[in-house]
Amino acid sequence: MALLSQWLTEDLLSLYIMVTLFGLLVGSFLNVVIYRLPVMLKREWQRDCTELNASPTPAQETFNICTPRSRCSHCQHQLSALDNIPLVSWLMLHGRCRYCQVKVSKRYPLVELSTAILSAVIVWRFGASPQLLAALLFTWLLICMTMIDVDHLLLPDNLTLSLLWIGLLINIDGHFIALPDAVIGAAVGYGVLWSLYWAFKLATGKEGMGYGDFKLLAALGAWFGWQSILPILLLSSVIGSVIGLSLMASRRLSSDRVLPFGPALAIAGWVYLIWGKSLISWYWSVAL
Repeated sequence: MALLSQWLTEDLLSLYIMVTLFGLLVGSFLNVVIYRLPVMLKREWQRDCTELNASPTPAQETFNICTPRSRCSHCQHQLSALDNIPLVSWLMLHGRCRYCQVKVSKRYPLVELSTAILSAVIVWRFGASPQLLAALLFTWLLICMTMIDVDHLLLPDNLTLSLLWIGLLINIDGHFIALPDAVIGAAVGYGVLWSLYWAFKLATGKEGMGYGDFKLLAALGAWFGWQSILPILLLSSVIGSVIGLSLMASRRLSSDRVLPFGPALAIAGWVYLIWGKSLISWYWSVAL
């Protein structure tokens, strides 16, 4: 293990190649999670409702991250290993199903490519350091949460709470921030959005955001400490405004459509991971 670490430290090109290729594989897996996890949660909620109502539970086929095998969403043909090579299969098949020739959504290769590129950026930022694996896991979880929130206006506890606990465990040794700051950051992150939620609801009678947003900001606070909460909130507000205005300008956002806040928080958290200290230093140099 020590020899491997020394080799990767000395040969950054090999590290870039390994992490980028592995990022493609992870991106393919994230596509599965992004599609299947909400379906799994929905089925679980339905089972809970039938149990509460003392109704007979309808029989359903096994459905989880691994089962059943991947199929074409149009013709339902089971996909082979050759059909599931990240990015390569989509390019070789010209973006179509091998069996029914229906176009496959561009989102699948885009998620794979984005995961690979962002993973390479993590290598650029952290190199062969103890923070590398943690930062990669942080990035992959944010990608998954972002896409699920875009699709379903949902930030699953399975992901947000996992990110929170991983952040606290990572910071036992202070890899990103001292543990006391991380604990306070988790509490402050949750409390700030919880307070804003109730203030908005009492003033308007409407819900401005979901509880998943509270948990996501708490998780970011657990990774980067209470000092990160204000910069992340400011960044996410700017990012959310830019996204909203862009969608409105392109007429993709109507007045009756809800714009999720989770993706803006996730992007802001990732930007803070890469450039947080530099941004704060720049801000104070300009402000003073």
